[in-house]
Amino acid sequence: MPDAQVNGVKLHYAVDGPAGGVPLVIIQGFGSQMTSWPATLHEGLVANGHRVIRFDNRDVGLSQKFSGIPDARAAAKALAAGEKPVVPYTLADMADDVAALLDHLGVASAHVAGGSMGGMIAQLVALRHRPRVRSLISIFSTTSDPSLPRSSPEAQAALMAPPPSQSKDDVVAHTLKNRRVYASTAWPFDEAFWRANVSSNFDRAYFPEGQARQWAAIMATPYRTDALKALRVPTLVLHGTADVLIPPEAGVHTAQCIPGARLTLIEGWGHDMPPVFMPHLIAYISRFTADVEASRT
Repeated sequence: MPDAQVNGVKLHYAVDGPAGGVPLVIIQGFGSQMTSWPATLHEGLVANGHRVIRFDNRDVGLSQKFSGIPDARAAAKALAAGEKPVVPYTLADMADDVAALLDHLGVASAHVAGGSMGGMIAQLVALRHRPRVRSLISIFSTTSDPSLPRSSPEAQAALMAPPPSQSKDDVVAHTLKNRRVYASTAWPFDEAFWRANVSSNFDRAYFPEGQARQWAAIMATPYRTDALKALRVPTLVLHGTADVLIPPEAGVHTAQCIPGARLTLIEGWGHDMPPVFMPHLIAYISRFTADVEASRT
């Protein structure tokens, strides 16, 4: 897995699938490394004819780290007041990272998918770099409109609460406990799979400090309701009815904002990627990209 120096930062990335495959970028969410995706996801997408581009967002995994802990609340207040938030970067910068990575790889355009914060970034890639985006796939994400329902208190606490210590055992146990809070209800929580995944990612690059800056980036980025209403790009919105972290109303709102967007609500899906659900997610994405490719030709 190589590194690329793009948009002023180093990004660690991987490309799976043949050079002639249909290019698809998948963007991870808040604090998550690209290895947090179940491997069966990109393997299945490759098997369906995609060339899958994955990467560690800035400040996570093996990509470039920043320094300093910004005040996320102050950033949100500044944004609301029409002032420029004092943060190292915003989600717009992270969207520009994606476009710059496509330049580095010589990819003129790609389908762009993202989950949670990754979906917010994907929306901004489509808004800021429209010619580069064949389609937008927004997965359990949001426009960040302040009128939308908030996370449940339990889910918000699970997302933000620090572990009791920085030891591997404590971090893994804490992460698994919290993920159960916003896990799917349609399928049992796969304890063994996620224990192995979280443990492996801890060994690869545990860096909790980056989460504070990514959270500030979310808080410092304007909501996208009006901008998305002017977006003309084929869009698929996927959301679960059991999502308590980003409630399903956010997915409905996203689809309502983007002209012609397809909305698929999945019963009992939470804010997670159960391995047993991956064949279904692969099918949703692949059918949609195939339709878009057919319309392009």
